[in-house]
Amino acid sequence: QVHLAESGGGSVQAGGTLRLSCQASGYAGNINCMAWFRQASGKEREEVAYIDINGVTTYADSVKGRFTISKVNLKNTLYLQMTSLKLEDTAMYYCRAGCRNWAPRSYVWGQGTQVTVSS
Repeated sequence: QVHLAESGGGSVQAGGTLRLSCQASGYAGNINCMAWFRQASGKEREEVAYIDINGVTTYADSVKGRFTISKVNLKNTLYLQMTSLKLEDTAMYYCRAGCRNWAPRSYVWGQGTQVTVSS
């Protein structure tokens, strides 16, 4: 059974940097498509960054140029490097395994890690 565990969240001042990690276990081989989502209080969950099976990445407009998604297949680990953090980046961040064309029931989600950006 696949399991995802995020880490690296915390409190940081605006303009600061954090790196989130998502450790996957239970995979027989390399990580396939993965993504980072976030959900701020009172808002819907939104996709922040996505990396496909070929390593092609896409980002939400709100984080372009500031966030970088990457994965290390040998470690079954997904990362999100976040720089120039803004107050509006405050949210619970989740990693998800699965490609965009998959049925939603096939996705695997982590439990989330909180990121809080303060002034």
